[in-house]
Amino acid sequence: MQELFRAFSLRCAQIEEAIRLGDDQRVMSLDRHVEPLVEAILACRAANLLEVYMQLQFASHLIARDADDSASVREHTAVLSCLLDGYFGTHGPDWRLPSPQDVRIEPPAAYVPDTDNGQFLNAAILESLPDRVAVLTRDYRYLYSNAANSAHLDRRPMDLIGHHISEFIGEERFAGCAKHKLDACFAGEQIDYTYERAAGAGPSRQARCRMSPLRDAGGTVIGALIVMDR
Repeated sequence: MQELFRAFSLRCAQIEEAIRLGDDQRVMSLDRHVEPLVEAILACRAANLLEVYMQLQFASHLIARDADDSASVREHTAVLSCLLDGYFGTHGPDWRLPSPQDVRIEPPAAYVPDTDNGQFLNAAILESLPDRVAVLTRDYRYLYSNAANSAHLDRRPMDLIGHHISEFIGEERFAGCAKHKLDACFAGEQIDYTYERAAGAGPSRQARCRMSPLRDAGGTVIGALIVMDR
């Protein structure tokens, strides 16, 4: 599935470049390949939790993109509903509120340290943080980027998904520092360090970066949550 996301991101970048150059013929030629990629992404069966999240986020992105087209919104919403049913079936929670007499209060599940506890997938929480926040998969690719981080990189959040972090910080910085820090995080360590960050035309300044391993319910590290100073 990640290869499909990379192909989709590349195609969108090619179309944007063709539009910038005013090459209408190339835009039309490239545009024909977008819909088959969208269909392939939505039809692909996710192999793990990260891919489930990426696919559901992609469907949500399509709904937001076509918000002015009610027919497209209905179509994308139906696809999103099918994906939810396919992954969670009838065992998923009902969105409708039960009547008071049917309510049974269950004690909350115990908090498990150093696991995601369902929180890293909550975009509302991550978007509300003032710092730059990103989630990387174990192959050093973006799974999520909040608005602050996306703005810093001058990219839309969707444009970052599936792309290797070295594309944005450079191969030298990735190999010389970031890779070793990320590998330690993927091995289960909490990482907290400072680094020199350029500040436009002015002098560089110290910035803080924190990395936390994300684990699935079985305790396996599936990614890294990264929080950086703005």
